[in-house]
Amino acid sequence: MTAPSPVTPVPPVDLPATLGALRAAGHRYRTVKQELRDNLLARMRSGADRFPGIVGYDDTVLPEVERALLAGHDLVLLGERGQGKTRLIRSLVGLLDEWTPVIAGSVLNEHPLHPLTPASRARVAEAGDDLPVGWLHRSMRYGEKLATPDTSVGDLIGDVDPIRIAQGRTLGDPETIHFGLVPRTNRGIFAVNELPDLAERIQVALLNVLEERDIQVRGYQLRLPLDLFLVASANPEDYTNRGRIITPLKDRFGAEVRTHYPLDLDLELNLIRQEADLVAEVPEHVLEVLARFARAVRESPSVDPRSGVSARFAIAAAETVAAAALRRSGLLAAAPEVSGGELGGDPSSTGGVNRGPFLSEAPVARVGDAVSVTSTLRGKVEFESGEEGREVEILGHLLRTATAETFRARLAGLDLSGFTALVDDGRVIETGELVGSADLLGQVGTVPGLAKVLDRLGLGDATSPEQAAAGVEFVLEGLHLTRRLGKDVTDSGRTRYGNRA
Repeated sequence: MTAPSPVTPVPPVDLPATLGALRAAGHRYRTVKQELRDNLLARMRSGADRFPGIVGYDDTVLPEVERALLAGHDLVLLGERGQGKTRLIRSLVGLLDEWTPVIAGSVLNEHPLHPLTPASRARVAEAGDDLPVGWLHRSMRYGEKLATPDTSVGDLIGDVDPIRIAQGRTLGDPETIHFGLVPRTNRGIFAVNELPDLAERIQVALLNVLEERDIQVRGYQLRLPLDLFLVASANPEDYTNRGRIITPLKDRFGAEVRTHYPLDLDLELNLIRQEADLVAEVPEHVLEVLARFARAVRESPSVDPRSGVSARFAIAAAETVAAAALRRSGLLAAAPEVSGGELGGDPSSTGGVNRGPFLSEAPVARVGDAVSVTSTLRGKVEFESGEEGREVEILGHLLRTATAETFRARLAGLDLSGFTALVDDGRVIETGELVGSADLLGQVGTVPGLAKVLDRLGLGDATSPEQAAAGVEFVLEGLHLTRRLGKDVTDSGRTRYGNRA
């Protein structure tokens, strides 16, 4: 995805440097919407990825966005928080030409073949084919404004510059205007995030931009045919709760597209894998638990459906679980009784995670690490008013439900009697946040059926002790949730699995 960069890209040296050279090269002027249409069609014909990094919208949202782009319609994306609206908007920049010519020094990025301001038209007429031409990278052709209550018309459109008035220019001279964000993004894409939060009187200032493509500043009108693709985002409840998009402005957007959360579990998992920055290995079955957990929270009647549960919830949960595994690894390294493996070693022998010079236990997440997310992430969820004080309890119940569903989906049909036999005669298996893999595996010993379990969990090839411990803990928790093992949590935070009797 192409996004605004703090470093200005350097244009290739073989690009035309004057207006005459530009004409000789056969360059033709196209509007922004023509660029988007042509480049989108080119990607369609070549089979290239049109919207890199966008997950779960291939059959729903993206076709609607493509129809809007092909029609040349300005666009508003409507959806709950955390549905990737901003990511989708920013990905549109990749459909612009990589480099586009501009009149060197133009504040409005004017095209040499299509000057807008009187000053630029005079420069073109005077210099002719010798007019210097600059080149603008597509990453510099994107403007974005988060709509906040303090946003002014001057911020978006522009205002009279008193210093230029003091220098002797007249009030009607366009050179006296300090242009705002919208005209400075001329010949590019301008996005307004959370549009309903913009005061209604400020929204009025965008009416001419969308329809007549001109701007008004301080009582006089500038006939500047701005070349823009305008796109906005909004939450559905914003129409009534925090603000609204005024009716004339909604009417001027050519398309309104509804976004949504991932429709199935696989898409939720793909999104977590793509976006989560994991500091430790998180096995697939643990990621599946977190994905099911996020979906269960969205569907829970205890959660306010109008606010939604952001995709960032599942991503943050995966990162938190990975951090818990890394914390365990670091703390166990300081414990002299732990012997979870040799220091250092081949990363491939520990599931791709290098133990590092100080870690005696490779950081691999277990299902028990997910318990921590119920308290750390409750602030990301808006609960119904009657559930105050029960937030952690509700999330804990939903997490257990997600774990049980994953257990059934992954290990259905396997003979797990070898694990239930571990607690015969009153024996217990102790695990927990600070129980090392060697300790846990030493308690269970050789378990019939463990190899098949690890294979079902995707841990069958060259399984490390830490991965095997993650598989064992998942089975123990699943057997407890399906009422085949008992469970007790000690005051020190350790978990003990035993006979239900």
